[in-house]
Amino acid sequence: MKYPIGVQDFKSIREDGYVYVDKTALVYDMVTSGKIYFLSRPRRFGKSLLVSTLKYYFEGQRDLFDGLAISQLEKNWKKYPVFHLDFNGSSFQDSSALCDMLSGFVASYERVYGGNPDAITLGDRFAGVLHAAHVKTGLRAVVLVDEYDKPILDVLDTRQTVDAGTGETYVEDYNRELLKGFYSVFKKADADLKFVLLTGVTKFSQVSVFSGFNQPNDISMVSKYDALCGITDDELTTVFADSIRELAATLGLSEQEMKAELRRHYDGYNFSRRMTGIYNPFSLLKAFDNQNIGDYWFQSGTPSYLVRLLNHCNENLNEMVGRYYDPQEFIDYKADVEKPLPMIYQSGYLTIKDYDRDLGQYKLDLPNDEVAKGFVSLLSADYLKTTDSPIGACSEMVRALKGGDANRFRDVLAAFLSSIPYSARRKANERERERYFQYTIYLIMRLISVYTISQEKETSQGRADFVVETPKFVYIFEFKLDRSASEALEQIEARGYTREFALDKRTLFKIGCSFSSVSGTISDWICKINNI
Repeated sequence: MKYPIGVQDFKSIREDGYVYVDKTALVYDMVTSGKIYFLSRPRRFGKSLLVSTLKYYFEGQRDLFDGLAISQLEKNWKKYPVFHLDFNGSSFQDSSALCDMLSGFVASYERVYGGNPDAITLGDRFAGVLHAAHVKTGLRAVVLVDEYDKPILDVLDTRQTVDAGTGETYVEDYNRELLKGFYSVFKKADADLKFVLLTGVTKFSQVSVFSGFNQPNDISMVSKYDALCGITDDELTTVFADSIRELAATLGLSEQEMKAELRRHYDGYNFSRRMTGIYNPFSLLKAFDNQNIGDYWFQSGTPSYLVRLLNHCNENLNEMVGRYYDPQEFIDYKADVEKPLPMIYQSGYLTIKDYDRDLGQYKLDLPNDEVAKGFVSLLSADYLKTTDSPIGACSEMVRALKGGDANRFRDVLAAFLSSIPYSARRKANERERERYFQYTIYLIMRLISVYTISQEKETSQGRADFVVETPKFVYIFEFKLDRSASEALEQIEARGYTREFALDKRTLFKIGCSFSSVSGTISDWICKINNI
């Protein structure tokens, strides 16, 4: 089976024999149900392929769709004038890059269809060429914009400035205004438009980019379009059945074990209240092609702008995950309100994990092990500023836990904490010291969860700090700052944290651990072992 890794052109996929997961029934539903759309999905989730599919569909290239669902649905193929604007592959760090690109885009179509000779602004020129295309072909135009937000993301929170003619302004704001003016054309040229789709990672708020034209239909959280990009579990088991068997044989696993591994690493994305689990297509195809499980998506790009936002806003990941939110709290990124949650969610580092129908709220958390390992290790390195790798230290701790060696776990954890420079953990007051301690432990235990089952456990009398489960052992941790380990252990006993494991045959470790805000590492440790 040929996997289209790095191939985003629908025609190439179809003509060159690459595997294609048929999304054309959803494409047909979209183009026959509305006119102006916006779709947000994380990077490398197939947005460019979707745009390419629409391009060839509206160009009337019927032969490319033979055998696909849309070939039975579409009865009247036409060749529309298609305007395709792709921001992928370009850098917009240079203040003139966006203006030059938009000007070149409009000029290329003016040479084909003509335009408005009296137009001065880019927006008026674009409106003129859309009208000219309508007149020349007798059909209204189709506009497809891929990664519409990249000119903003490239310079987000960088504080780069440009002379805009009226004084210095941030390149981020300059690019935002250029796009706002350009997209306002969709309102002026409504009579000349057949279909418009804008794709991107982030939906910026209405006041920043979309205010200049009729609001697009945002289908990012519309249930019927959950699977427009990405791969569902049904698609995995039908289209890729042979791939699963081949990879399982290579790794020495059963097919069921292989499916479980793929699910754990690459599944877990949900984009609506329907909770249709979606696999990351890039990582999945890379795993099949490389015949190995790896962190392919995270390795393909570093979310440096997210780290900048988190540092700038002084918000920690543990304060965001596992919570329920109203959708307006994470759908739109507002440049004038410095909250990183919408950006983190829309970039694919958090996803929907539950929906509370009564309150209309969504629970957000990390989607899968691939993202948890990559994102949390990045945040750990940036936050803790250790010389030692957090991945390396956590791997050693996991080996100790799997081997039932709690003392080895303690020693590795203590050594890792000792490697954190004093300047990183120096905090002005008790509240900030407590917050630093909690976040440090959260980052470490979240990394451990990639290799084990590690989580906060809710009980009838409270919440254990963390429970780690391995095939042979169960560990219940209670952590304290500047207090005694015996106090932590007493809490485990008093609140019945062990109760749910009463019938479990694995060896149970109850661990009370105290940290010192002075030394920054373990100051007291008590471990009790029960064979239950």
